[in-house]
Amino acid sequence: MGNICARLKRRQQPPPPPPSAKKRSSSSRRDRKLAGDAAIREQAIAAAILFKQHQQQQQQQQHFDRSTSLRYPNGGSKKNNSNALPRSSSSRSRSLTDPLLQPHQLLNQGVKVDDLETNHIVLVHGGGFGAWCWYKSIALLEECGFKVAAIDLTGSGVSSFDTNRITSLSQYVKPLTDFLEKLPEGEKVILVGHDFGGACISYAMEMFPLKISKAVFIAAAMLTTGQSTLDIISKQAGENDLMQQAQIFIYANGNDHPPTSFDLDKSLLRDLLFNQSATKDVALASVSMRSVPFAPVLEKLSLSDLKYGSVRRFYIQTLEDNAIPISLQETMINASPPEKVFRLKGADHSPFFSKPQALHKLLVEISKIL
Repeated sequence: MGNICARLKRRQQPPPPPPSAKKRSSSSRRDRKLAGDAAIREQAIAAAILFKQHQQQQQQQQHFDRSTSLRYPNGGSKKNNSNALPRSSSSRSRSLTDPLLQPHQLLNQGVKVDDLETNHIVLVHGGGFGAWCWYKSIALLEECGFKVAAIDLTGSGVSSFDTNRITSLSQYVKPLTDFLEKLPEGEKVILVGHDFGGACISYAMEMFPLKISKAVFIAAAMLTTGQSTLDIISKQAGENDLMQQAQIFIYANGNDHPPTSFDLDKSLLRDLLFNQSATKDVALASVSMRSVPFAPVLEKLSLSDLKYGSVRRFYIQTLEDNAIPISLQETMINASPPEKVFRLKGADHSPFFSKPQALHKLLVEISKIL
């Protein structure tokens, strides 16, 4: 019976189109795909340009340093929901840790910012990223009433400084230390660092322990005294071939001198950093990421129990991370245990893209810990 049905089905199929029609159909599908890819890239470029323009306008209006800005201020009627954070276009299934919530829904989750030790959160990007990567987190936090600052470190984001001329960690993190130095007396912030930003906030914790209420490390380099970020990276040598394949070293001082910076191969960005993120965010990153200065990665930190050790630390693990694997995150946590560890299921190395709602909920939860 099965063979008979199969023969009947084949007879009912229309005759195959002539070769020319097949070519036209294939060409049409290819053209549509190329047009779709081009449209996504154009949207990402437009988003990056608008973000940077908005950032510069805010800096001029607020009289902040060029490398620091407060973005997405609350404004407008609640009836006008045109500025609500759009839902991710990722085709992956969502877990219970990343519910489909809009910012106005998060407002009703019992967050009373006036009762917190501080409602001021400072976001510090990782290597190659910029303040632009936090756009979803900024919107969600400000909708809940938090005061948010996202820092562009030297040679990152809108900073015009040449990355290859950065020769120390202090030079790289100067926009952050300048920001903290100018805080009013008695005001504290929650420092949030991602990736290499973990080493940067550690440096700041040693300098300004009394101005930092809590420090949050998101898939970040959490070092011990005498360690450099390179020391941490070298521990995964052989385990993370993808990271080694992606690194492109730049020798601005000549090949007979150490590298001055390194880039990441754009063709490997999705697999390395954004394996769970939406296509539009990968496209935004591909046109916005910059070189990572090499000298700060080599620098060993000097961290004391009296200063760095006095700041409360929290770590957020990203379980689907291909850049800093969970095994390496565990190694850093065991070497210098923080107060509490949180785990983000389904998050890649960039949870501000892949799990923005779940990341937001954890940041709010940490802010409420007494």
